[in-house]
Amino acid sequence: MIIDGMVRFQGIPEVTETPAVAVVIDVMRAFTVAAWAFARGAEKIVLAGSLDDALALKDRHPGWVALKDGPPAPGFDLVNSPGLLRDAELGGKTVVQKTIAGTVGALAVEDAPLLLCASFVVAEATARLLRTHGATEVTFVVTGEDGRAEEDLACAEYIAGRATGAGTDATNYLRRAAHSRAAAELAEGVREGSHPDDVGLCLDLDRFPFAMAAAREDGLMVLRPLDVP
Repeated sequence: MIIDGMVRFQGIPEVTETPAVAVVIDVMRAFTVAAWAFARGAEKIVLAGSLDDALALKDRHPGWVALKDGPPAPGFDLVNSPGLLRDAELGGKTVVQKTIAGTVGALAVEDAPLLLCASFVVAEATARLLRTHGATEVTFVVTGEDGRAEEDLACAEYIAGRATGAGTDATNYLRRAAHSRAAAELAEGVREGSHPDDVGLCLDLDRFPFAMAAAREDGLMVLRPLDVP
């Protein structure tokens, strides 16, 4: 259980040391999309460092599925939108994901002994895993807007509160996220490669019962769903 005062909230540029436990937050939309990919049957997600890396991985592994931010592009099969992904058939597939914020944040703390990736859709499972792990120091990496993204900070603060065992109510945190800059841009269609349902899907609290943990496997950063008793 997290001890009061041992929780840090940092933007990606502020991460200068490897934390013992890192929770990387990207609500809109990388780690909402990742959760949906697992729900649609994906076996694992490889977090790529660049678009070129993502395409190279796909070239080396026929059958892998590549996913990116923004509009569709040659070589990529999917875009970073839960609304566009929710009907995808990904049974047994490996997804290669490259996004502007979420995957960058995860790779910034790739050496953390426990590295979780999270959003509102897996919030309670993530908090439960932190409680089960007995984490005493946790760094939340707030990936959007160099640590200032209101939706990511709200989610991080909510998970931190739940991880203490307190009965933290989600209402205010979800309201903050719903009124964030990212939510407005998605609702107004400013961000390419989006769906009208994306904001609602990103705020669908505890839709999925699993947490998501990343670790090195054969030289790659691999994200997998993790059932939490």
